[in-house]
Amino acid sequence: MGDQIARAEDFEKKAEKKLSGWGLFGSKYEDAADLFDKAANSFKLGKSWDKAGATYVKLANCHLKLESKHEAAQAYVDAAHCYKKSNINEAISCLEQAVNMFCEIGRLSMAARYFKEIAELYESEQNIEQAIVYFEKSADFFQNEEVTTSANQCKQKVAQFAAQLEQYQKSIVIYEEIARQSLNNNLLKYGVKGHLLNAGICQLCKGDVVAITNALERYQELDPTFSGTREYKLLADIASALDEEDVAKFTDVVKEFDSMTPLDSWKTTLLLRVKEKLKAKELEEDDLT
Repeated sequence: MGDQIARAEDFEKKAEKKLSGWGLFGSKYEDAADLFDKAANSFKLGKSWDKAGATYVKLANCHLKLESKHEAAQAYVDAAHCYKKSNINEAISCLEQAVNMFCEIGRLSMAARYFKEIAELYESEQNIEQAIVYFEKSADFFQNEEVTTSANQCKQKVAQFAAQLEQYQKSIVIYEEIARQSLNNNLLKYGVKGHLLNAGICQLCKGDVVAITNALERYQELDPTFSGTREYKLLADIASALDEEDVAKFTDVVKEFDSMTPLDSWKTTLLLRVKEKLKAKELEEDDLT
């Protein structure tokens, strides 16, 4: 490993020497780029991630001098992938540089892909607000390129995080839109009830029984098969428990559904919020009597 780092430093010195020396403008940067590439690879083999990342940035600058924006963008991506192992903020900064360059040269599907990667890095850092911003950007770019599946994956992430931040209406709009789109696609039809369930749970979190009832009618119009599903029954039964302010009924309904179709942590978290509100309401009523 030490040998690799020594080799890398040697390549890097030679590259810096090329840049500071005389020579034809183009060939000088081409030679330096070749050496920086070798240096970065050797730093990677030596697991010196910060040095590898910094060297890829130098490589990107050589490509920019040669007006090779695609290669420069790719070098920034390589830098980011090294920094991911040691410095998330630097990784994000390099991916943003790459995205700007891919946009300038019209490689929008590449920009979409790396917007998504930035979003995932923010997600890994628990920075949900920024993750939402970049998943939205990625969804827009994928949509423009008509890569609907990837766009919907990003939109679902936005909806998931928005609900966590109690931005329920934003989540509802996204889940309903994806459900509508999916109805027209034989491969995606089976997922409609799941999207409507997610939208319905967000409706429940808002705590407006009339709005929930109206939403269930709307979902039934959207997909006439929905009212025959366990997902519809769960939402309708919870709405009824809310209307009756019956915590025990709420608990039984959720438990029964969960025993057949285990609820994931996102749904469980949101349903617990609904239950807490219901409990608080019940306590208020007890205080008044």
